[in-house]
Amino acid sequence: MDKVSPLLVVNNLGHVFSNRGREVRVFEGCSFEIDPAQFVAVQGASGSGKTTLLLACGGMLAPSLGGIRFQGSDLFSLSSTQRTQMRAIAIGYLFQTLELVPYLDLTSNVRIATGVSKTVANQWLGRLGLGDRVRSYPGELSHGQRQRVALARAIAHKPALVIADEPTGNLDKRNSELVFGVLREYAQDGGAVLMATHETSAVTFTDLVIDIENLDLTRAKDR
Repeated sequence: MDKVSPLLVVNNLGHVFSNRGREVRVFEGCSFEIDPAQFVAVQGASGSGKTTLLLACGGMLAPSLGGIRFQGSDLFSLSSTQRTQMRAIAIGYLFQTLELVPYLDLTSNVRIATGVSKTVANQWLGRLGLGDRVRSYPGELSHGQRQRVALARAIAHKPALVIADEPTGNLDKRNSELVFGVLREYAQDGGAVLMATHETSAVTFTDLVIDIENLDLTRAKDR
């Protein structure tokens, strides 16, 4: 069987930013690949660079060092417009800030970003435990419920790669496992998932765990 080409290749990545005139290096020498149908988790303490890494992999933050290839293209050799077009089609992104539109109901929040039908939007909301709230507005939900709406929006158009930044940060154990299960199924259906999380239970759902502090990679078969 021919080897599947990696969807995302991260090569010797590093990032440095300035804080009050001081140079702060959040990580360096980070390398890994994500194949289609693979679920990858990034773990590490707050401030270790998980969000920075995800933003770089989503084409929204140019790293200081190293390179990223997505679907065979050097991500940061593309123009800003080309990266925006690529993200709209091939990458679904869940931000910690969620970015929901307060005056739209849940169905419309999913549809406005993805262009999917009302039926598809509601199917994903239902899979994430919100089937009875599709006509509600974000302000009527808990933060944890809004997280699941944002995940539905990121995943509904079936992008090649879903990037999720702490998708269970405000969820209880049952709903955390629901979200991890949906992401696991998404990968099993052929999509790829890159997720930052503090949840230790996430490792049971993933194929690869990246410890961004030590740059250790642990694969499911090695656990």
